[in-house]
Parts: sequence; structure tokens; C-alpha cells
Amino acid sequence: MLHDFGLEISPSFVSSGSDRDLNLQSTLQELELYTFQVEIDCTGKEVAKVFQKHPLLPGVILVEKGNYVGMISRRRLLELLILPYGQELFFQQSLAVFYSYARTSILLLPGTTPILTAMQLAMRRSPELLAEPIVVKTEFDTYALLDVQDLNIASWQIRGIETQVRYEPNQVQMIQNDKMASLGRLVDGIAHEILDPVGFIWGNLTYISKYSQDLLKLIAAYEKNLPHPPREIINLKEEMEFDYIEQDLSRVLASIYTGAERLKKLVTSLQNFCHIDEVYPKPADLHRCLDHILLLINSRIKKEIQVIRNYGHLPPVYCFIGQLYQVFMNILSQAVDVLLDEAVRLQFYSSFGERPKKIPRIEITTAVVSQAVDSRWVSIRIADNGPGMSEEFQQQIIESFSTEKRADKETSLAVSYRIITAKHGGKFNFRSQLGVGTEFEILLPLV
Repeated sequence: MLHDFGLEISPSFVSSGSDRDLNLQSTLQELELYTFQVEIDCTGKEVAKVFQKHPLLPGVILVEKGNYVGMISRRRLLELLILPYGQELFFQQSLAVFYSYARTSILLLPGTTPILTAMQLAMRRSPELLAEPIVVKTEFDTYALLDVQDLNIASWQIRGIETQVRYEPNQVQMIQNDKMASLGRLVDGIAHEILDPVGFIWGNLTYISKYSQDLLKLIAAYEKNLPHPPREIINLKEEMEFDYIEQDLSRVLASIYTGAERLKKLVTSLQNFCHIDEVYPKPADLHRCLDHILLLINSRIKKEIQVIRNYGHLPPVYCFIGQLYQVFMNILSQAVDVLLDEAVRLQFYSSFGERPKKIPRIEITTAVVSQAVDSRWVSIRIADNGPGMSEEFQQQIIESFSTEKRADKETSLAVSYRIITAKHGGKFNFRSQLGVGTEFEILLPLV
């Protein structure tokens, strides 16, 4: 929106700036700029009329035959006006005379200058110039004035946005951590409730197995000493298929035993996964941790994905085991997702008679490695033979690890990176090649 100041010597306008909300990348041309220009041979009397009509004008831009000469601020003109013979000069002499007295250092910036950068440059001026307006060269090669007060207000608004952008993810992360902790306690409680009846089944299976064997021995003793039982007993044995029950009872008990053992391991793994870490790290068995994660995701792996465990000899590692569960779950889940998609694709091609070139595979390798003198690390490498990642996607993952370039949406790999590096003082590396696969390597220091 533009307004004519009504000065006949030169067209004069004020621009209202952009209607967009300010952000960290906002520039000077998005602010309200004053394009009040007059020829340098104009008298102060004519300029005073415009100042009287528009009290917000911070100053006047001086031009000579349309070419930019300089700027005189309203404050500087008023200071000259109160000097001896100032009024006589103001009403009779041209602005060129005033400019010769009032000439000061002028901060001239392009309109594309970020607001925060302009604020820093404005604050570096000498104290007597801090209130002087800034001359802005617009994209149309015209010159305009920016009131420092407007720049201050815009800068404070952006600082508030910057603070919000900086701390809001932390607040969201704190809320998310609290939710996950509450969910972990809830799941842990449910797992405990499941584990109790499983314990009853597990504990009584031994007695049931012993009692059933004793009853079968008793029946065998009856048959041996009473070779001709009554017809009623014979009919009952035929009706219940006693011979089949005698043979199948041990298999049923073994099946119940296997199911109870599997359920117990599954619930225990779920409890460990929901483990809430304490203030200080504690020694933990990483192989046990990996096995628990594989057990939890086994229903997704099924027979489509081959899992190879190359476990080395690892000592107990001081760590926050609950957070490491989350890291291993993030990496293995991502590998499973990629390989399941690949398995579907291979199955599609195999339906046309084409033999699959490879079996989807996840390989977990652990070892103690040395990277320097007196420096020992535990290495956990999780590799898949999936399609691999493009260079562009790998770069996006690396950028998500940076705290300066925080992504809009927090990714599981970025969370894993911070857990390993910031929380454990370790290293989180990955490498990928199209058509070959992806490998993640976690290095944890041994103390």
C-alpha cells in the first residue's frame, strides 16, 4: 500500500512492507519502508510541511537529478533548527547547505539483507548514530528509509520465533519422553500381570507331567493284574481313544511346555524393552539385548528374512540399557521394513518364473575392537543386503544428525544417533551402496 506525501517537487511514498509473517529468513524489504525523496536544492520549509503532515517519517532521502546523494534524518534537522540562525537557514537555504552541516556516516544496506543481520550492523554504529534511520536499496534500485525502531521491533519478534524454534523441539521431546516413560510403565505392568499366570503354568507343568505319568503307570498296573476288565471299562477306553491319548499326552505336555517357555521369554523381553533407565549407567549383556529385540520382531521376520548372528566375546558394557533397546529396535525395524518390501518384489518376479537372486538377510556382528593405543570399543554392526540408499537420502540422514539443521520431523535414526553419541560417548556410523545393502555400526567405549 502506497501513500502520496503531496510534495510537488518529487513523488514521495511509504511502502507498508510484506503481509507475510516474519521468520528467521525475513529481509529488510518485508518491513515498512519510507521512500520520501526530494531534490537537494529543495528548501527546508517545503520538507517541514511534509514532516508536519507525516510525523512518522524518519528522514528525507536527497537526490540530485534523480541520483542518490545521501540522507538527512528528522532528528538531525531538528538539531540544526535550534542552533543560532538555524531557522533563517532552514527557511531560506536549500537542503544542500543543511546536508553540508548534517552529513554523518550512513548505514546503507540492500533490501535482501536479513533483519537479524541488519540489526547487528545497526548496533555496531557509534552511540550518537544508533537512532539514525537506515537507508535501504530496494530491488528496483530505488532508495528508502527504515526507522530503527521498526527494525528493533521486527528483530525482537524474530528473536522470539528463534527462541521458540530452538526450545519447542526440546519441550516436545520432554513431553514425548514423559509419554514414553508412562507407556513403558504401563506395558511393564501389563507384562508383569501376564508373567504371573505364565509362572503358574510353568510351575505346574512339572507336576502335571509327573501326575500324568503316574496315572498311566497305575492304569498299566491294573491292565496287567486284571487282564479281563468289565465290558463297561472296555467301552469307555474305546470311546475316549485311550491308546491315542496315551501316545499323545507326552507330546501335548511338551507343546505346552514350549509355548509357556516362549511366552515367558517374550514377556521378559517386553519388560526389558520397557526398562526405564536410572541416573547412572549399569553393566549389561548386549547379546541378550539383541536377542530380546529379535524375539519381539520375530513375528514380522517369519521365514522371509534370514538372521545371522556373528556374536563375539563381549564383556558387560556400562550403558543405559533401556535406550540401547530403543536404538537396536530402530535399526532392526528399519532393516526389516526394507527387506520385507524387497521380499515382496522378489516374490512378484518369481511368479513369472524368475529365480530370486538373493535371500533377504540381516547379519549382526559383535566384537571388541581397538582404534588407538589404550582405546577399546565394543562394535555392533547390523547389516542387510537390501537395495541400499541413494547418495541424496544418505545426505538427508547425515543432516538430520546435526543439531544446527534439525529436521521438522524427528527421525528414529536421528534419535539413535544422539543416544549413542551424546548419552554414551560412542560413535554412530553407517554406510550404504545401491544394490548391495546398508550397514550400521555402533561403537561403545569400554571403561
